[in-house]
Amino acid sequence: MICPNCKNIEFYTLANNYIKCKKCTKKLSLKKIEKDILITQKFCENKTAFEVSNELDLNYKTIKDRFDILRQKIAVFSEDIYNSSIKDNTEYEEFYYLKEREKAKKRKSLSEAINIIGFYSNQKVYTLLMPKIGNRAFDVEDGFIQYLSWYKIHSQNSHQTKLSKFWKFLEKNLKKHKGVDEDNFFYYLKEYEFKFNYKKSEQLEILKSLSFS
Repeated sequence: MICPNCKNIEFYTLANNYIKCKKCTKKLSLKKIEKDILITQKFCENKTAFEVSNELDLNYKTIKDRFDILRQKIAVFSEDIYNSSIKDNTEYEEFYYLKEREKAKKRKSLSEAINIIGFYSNQKVYTLLMPKIGNRAFDVEDGFIQYLSWYKIHSQNSHQTKLSKFWKFLEKNLKKHKGVDEDNFFYYLKEYEFKFNYKKSEQLEILKSLSFS
């Protein structure tokens, strides 16, 4: 345990299931810490806030707020890892994410697509959100796939790459949320980048270190 206030690792044990930092005297509830760790475990098991709320019989907003905090921490962690990595970028690909309701339309509009560039480097996937297509966008039917073939940047044999697997992983998991607000899309993107790159046990240890460090 590391004190989130001063980074000290020594604590006094108090009554009523509390501990107190020996350096800054901040009090921490062991019950709350245990609950946070349990919620974090469920997050690493790739469950939605609604599922966890039902499983643990806890208020949905409590779980959702905690998940949002984890996503924010993951975003910072992932950006730091990317910025400090050796960027050989052996694989790269541009990807257009369309929401389910847009996919269902016969005539799809690229102006509705979220544009992402993915890189595969140092055995990890990294993603960057790009500006929307804007003036380049047009409504297409049969030409939609043709447009992607002409204008999408990609590495050789991109259909066989880790990035191809990641895009499928991303789309599959985003479906579970029944729609993600575009303002928060970045955080969900980083969540699934993180979950794709690390095993569940690694995810938990990283998130515990981010939450209590």
